[in-house]
Amino acid sequence: MKYKNMKYRKILFPVLAALVLASALTGCGSPKDVLYFQDIDSSSPTKIQAPYEPVIMKDDKLQIVISGPDKSVVMPYNFTLSDTGNGQGTQAVIPYLVDSQGCIDMPGLGRLKVEGMRRTDLVDHITWLLTERGLVKEPVVSVSFLNYRITVLGEVKNPGTYTMPSERVTVLQSLGMAGDLLLTADRRDILLIRDVDGVQTHHKIDLTSSDLLSSPYFYMHQNDVLYVPQSAERIKTGTADTTMWSIMLSTLTSLLSIATVIIAIVR
Repeated sequence: MKYKNMKYRKILFPVLAALVLASALTGCGSPKDVLYFQDIDSSSPTKIQAPYEPVIMKDDKLQIVISGPDKSVVMPYNFTLSDTGNGQGTQAVIPYLVDSQGCIDMPGLGRLKVEGMRRTDLVDHITWLLTERGLVKEPVVSVSFLNYRITVLGEVKNPGTYTMPSERVTVLQSLGMAGDLLLTADRRDILLIRDVDGVQTHHKIDLTSSDLLSSPYFYMHQNDVLYVPQSAERIKTGTADTTMWSIMLSTLTSLLSIATVIIAIVR
């Protein structure tokens, strides 16, 4: 009996050791596959090349507000919708929709071609028209986007389309709004899809390199799409589960099953 127990111990030890090693390898990943900007310590400060102010595109919704010393004069230029349902008499400014020809129609100014302009360009243009035609004295023009959106898909916690609160939005902020990358994401091969003058363009982004910080793709544009692919390891395993908890649970279940079989044999 003693000889039999020693025999099973000789079998049990290497099996358990192999299981522990497999568990450690399963639960650990290489920092090179996960960390952002791995060369940041050796990089020097560089000027950001990307313009962050977006250009106006077809189907954009623009909020244009014109103010001046005489409120009765500027009132016709501001489309408003009265809301008296709550008894407060509040008013909301109706946005201008950029049509399929890239134009908007403004009272007193007529049809304006705005596609391709930056927000500040349109502010300057409307201000010049109002002043040049003597329509408004000392006009103050405000233009803002109401549908500045980006889409983040793939290996992120919360994929979807997001309306941005600001025009100055970076790739990192966009990924942050989507809950950041999952551990199964490929950080070296992120795809940026962008519409440039009606032509769909594609660019690859490597989050492990600090070159992104000075890249022309560091700032997002209106209607940009970020697609985060699966890592090679994820594709290789083919598993649909992306959380570490599920991986640990699966490993633990396997360990318990094998341990049960070994205990049964020893008895």
